[in-house]
Amino acid sequence: MNNYFIEIGNKSIQKNGQQVCGDVFMSRKLQEEGRSVAVLSDGLGSGIKANVLATMTASMALNFTVENQPIERSAQSIRNTLPVDKDRKINYATFTILDIEYDGETTILEYGNPQFLVFRAINSLELKDIKESSDSELKKGQFKAQKEDRIILFSDGVSQSGMGRADMPFGWDWEDLKNFISYKLQADPYVSAENLSKIIVNRAYYNDSLKAKDDITCSVIYFREPRNLIICTGPPYKLEKDKTMAQTIDGFNGAKIICGGTTAQIIARELEKDIELDLFLGDGDLPPVSEMEGIDLVTEGILTLGRASDWLEKKKPDEINYASPAGKIIHLFLKNDKITFLVGTRINEAHQDPALPVELEIRRNVVKKLARILDDKYLKEVHIQYI
Repeated sequence: MNNYFIEIGNKSIQKNGQQVCGDVFMSRKLQEEGRSVAVLSDGLGSGIKANVLATMTASMALNFTVENQPIERSAQSIRNTLPVDKDRKINYATFTILDIEYDGETTILEYGNPQFLVFRAINSLELKDIKESSDSELKKGQFKAQKEDRIILFSDGVSQSGMGRADMPFGWDWEDLKNFISYKLQADPYVSAENLSKIIVNRAYYNDSLKAKDDITCSVIYFREPRNLIICTGPPYKLEKDKTMAQTIDGFNGAKIICGGTTAQIIARELEKDIELDLFLGDGDLPPVSEMEGIDLVTEGILTLGRASDWLEKKKPDEINYASPAGKIIHLFLKNDKITFLVGTRINEAHQDPALPVELEIRRNVVKKLARILDDKYLKEVHIQYI
């Protein structure tokens, strides 16, 4: 297996005056195959029609690639399916398909979008390092990804940003764009995929004088050292396993969360640590967080986990209150890549009271729901261990 985690980030800004973006980015991780697939599609024009065409294109490309269809055949099928603009004789959407195997072998197929970039550390790999297809309309790149490599995809809203300005008559000069990215990577070598995509899109938006002349999208795929998180909730089924749980938490290499007062007391007792309550970090109906040496976050259990689950499912990341206990859990979820739930299976009688709200699910169901959301929606690698 590879020794890196594949982080995928994307940022879009719709054309000025439009309600939706005509660029669409989709990605999927196939855990059982160790593959990651991503697609960026740019619908012709802007607004709802462009969004519909780009969504249809991205969906087809993603599904074809997931089903292991040859990437060139997938591209031809999409091109044959898409309607053609009668005047300009071009398809109504462009696309870039990215298929990453478990060993880092990466295939990129591009039709109509600006040329993709591959950065190794702070340096852009030249095309001579990438095998290109002889097909004049399709560009196909293949290379073996390494840790700290980044693949950067754009819509033409990035490459053509600033067009018409005295200093940018033909848009963002290609060498200037590459130098801008290289400078940002030099300043912050470990910048996340999400943040780098935002930096590039925001600069393109600035080039357009803060009024986007076209839909602007940048997608970044970053091969990096995985970040680990363990979240422990619920007391073990057998009392003699209390020590095992505490030792597992203590020896874990990564961020650590404890959810549940009883669980925190068990770990504090076994590790001979103190728990301090922070009365100023509650959230209305949620109990406040506590502090324990060596633990990143200590919260109440089922209520706070349930709130975190609900927010992750229904809210966008920028709509979440990260100052609340549930928001602090979510912040650590989003910051890390490999998430391990250590779940105690002793029944807490308080949560079996029929007078309590029906949404108070038992612990295991809340954890399973969280794991599903983190896996499906946020592409995290999630494991559940019961004790």
